[in-house]
Amino acid sequence: MKTEETIVEDDDKMSKLIIGLILDGIGMATSAITIFGDFADIIWAPIAAFIMTRMYKGRVGKAASILTFIEEILPITDIIPSFTLTWIYTYFFQKK
Repeated sequence: MKTEETIVEDDDKMSKLIIGLILDGIGMATSAITIFGDFADIIWAPIAAFIMTRMYKGRVGKAASILTFIEEILPITDIIPSFTLTWIYTYFFQKK
């Protein structure tokens, strides 16, 4: 039987995944806007980096926010799902 702590942790895990998928979708949508795409990236990059530091604490959050900022500000790299990749790293590859 799962303890209350495990259930809360699973809920947090799924919430971060859903939020990350939505934020990755927003990042990819900015590249779909032909005329305003580059301008939208200039606005979205620092916002995405800030959100990344709030979602993932510590060294992972700091590194991911820098990479997210770079990925969002550079052209053509909007297709990289940085929030989803950070979630995968955090919950499947990071040593605890």
